[in-house]
Order: sequence, then structure tokens, then C-alpha cells
Amino acid sequence: MVDDFLIARNPEQDSTLPYLVRISLGDGVVLKAKDVWPRTSKLYCHRTHEWPEDAEIIERVATRSCSSRGAAIDLVLDRRRESRSQFVMTRIRGGRPAIFWQTARTTKQARPNVDLPTARAQGVADLPILVDSHERYPWRFTHQQAVTERRGLPAGDYAVTDGDRIVAAVERKSLADLVSSLTSGKLTYLLAELSDLPRAAVVVEDRYAQVFALDRVRPAVVAEAIAECQARFPAVPIFFAENRQLAQEWTYRFLAAAREELRTGPATGEEIATMAAGNPAPPSAATPGEIREWAREHGWTVSDRGRIPTDVRRAFEESA
Repeated sequence: MVDDFLIARNPEQDSTLPYLVRISLGDGVVLKAKDVWPRTSKLYCHRTHEWPEDAEIIERVATRSCSSRGAAIDLVLDRRRESRSQFVMTRIRGGRPAIFWQTARTTKQARPNVDLPTARAQGVADLPILVDSHERYPWRFTHQQAVTERRGLPAGDYAVTDGDRIVAAVERKSLADLVSSLTSGKLTYLLAELSDLPRAAVVVEDRYAQVFALDRVRPAVVAEAIAECQARFPAVPIFFAENRQLAQEWTYRFLAAAREELRTGPATGEEIATMAAGNPAPPSAATPGEIREWAREHGWTVSDRGRIPTDVRRAFEESA
């Protein structure tokens, strides 16, 4: 019988599960884990049969109780905080076995008491959403009326296009990933890339309140960094959803709304006044393709994709 609950570093350097945990049940149950405790969401684990003889132990906690109950292992540790958790054996898509490490709080958070709508976003059937090819465990939008396609994206994890141009993108973050990006400075570069797109946002799979429950970094430092990023890049909002399900729903509707808004364009004050007077509306603005065609005919060099240079657009408008 193993008396202590052990956490060690996974010696497999390229593993996406960087920790090992050993549970005091029978001769000991050894799992690879994504983190050292399910603080903000349940953690995916994978069974392994070997505990390294020279394991680099990073935490050892006495076990008060450990019992198997059906498809779950209930664990109670001998400490005041973060003492109760559960390992649940289940099956995921394709019937593959999986183990999730969770607490009462993360279980409640993962199942909000809401029913998500099934209505089409902006009335679009099967909204085409691009998914970055580097996204390891991508959203599938199975609850939403959308279809996905894997492709390398210049910025963000999910995007929609108008023709060949990406018009909106969303970067997906867990709270831990957001904190890591903030403290390393990577988030600033990411927001700068997103701000080059017509519409973009960052969605976090957690509540903003959990920022103030962080214990490995000062909450005030994280909150201050988030505020500074929003002040510096106001065109790229950082949206906190309660969990993965709601973050996915928000992303689906944001991308659809952004694409529709950029296709139609908001009414100007002059257009509103014209419509109010009962006069016909002025002609719609030129499309990017029309501007590119005009630019080439007049000796400008423009790319087939990306944003049209300001001086080219200004010259086009002045020639109208």
C-alpha cells in the first residue's frame, strides 16, 4: 500500500502530459497528468504502469482516504486546501478510454445550468469556420450549425473568411495559458497580430473571478496585465466564458456576426438621413477586389490577400 500521494515530473520530454501522479490505491495507480491539481477545470490523465525509480518528486502529501467507487476513485489528502478530488474513468469519442481528474468545483463549473440555443448564427446554415492546424484539441462546433476546415492561420485559432480574405479570428485560451502568455510577454505580440485583422477577440475558458483565486502568481499582477492589454489593444476584446462549452458558443456567434457586419457594413449617418427622407440609398462601398483591380490598372502594386494599403484606398476614394 502506498501511503502518500505523489506528484513528479514526467521524464518524457515531448509528452503533452508533463506530470506523473501516484494514487495510494492497491499497489499504487500511476497516471500521466496535464497539471498538478484541477484548479480551474478538470484535467485529462492517461494511465501508465511504471513509476520511475529516479522520479523527480515535486510534491508528497499524506493520504487520509482513497477508495474505488464504480468508475471513480475518491481521494482525500491530509491538508487544509485542495484536499478532495476524484479520478473518473470514462470513454470519449470513438469509444477510447479516458481518465479525468476533477473536484466538486470544476465539476459544477463544467456543467452550467443553461440550455444553449440551436438557432443559426446570423441565419447562416453551416457557417464555415477555419481551425488552425496547430490547434491540438480543436473545438468541433458539433452543437452549432457550423462546418470546420483545418488550415494554417496567420493569427488566432478559429477564423472566418469573406472570399479569400480572413475577416475575423478568435484566439482560444485556458486561464493557465492566459497567465503564462501574460507573464512571458507573448500575449502582447499575439494581440498585435490579431489587431491587424478587421475583427478579432480572445476568449478564455474560465470566469474572470478565477483570476483572483490564482495561487502561483499574484492575482493583482494578472488583473493589471489584462487591463493594460485591453487599454493598448481596445479593438481585440478579451472575453471570459464560464467553460469550454460557453466559450465555443460565444466564438461561433462572434465569428458569424463579424463576418456579416463586415459584408454589409454599418449604416453611416448620411445613409440613415437619406433613408429617413424616403430617398434611395447611395451605392454600396467598393469591395476589396474592386479596389485591387482599380489599383493595378493605375500602376499600384497590391497583394492578392491581406489589408489594402491606406494610400491605395485613399487614392481610390479620391478618384471616385
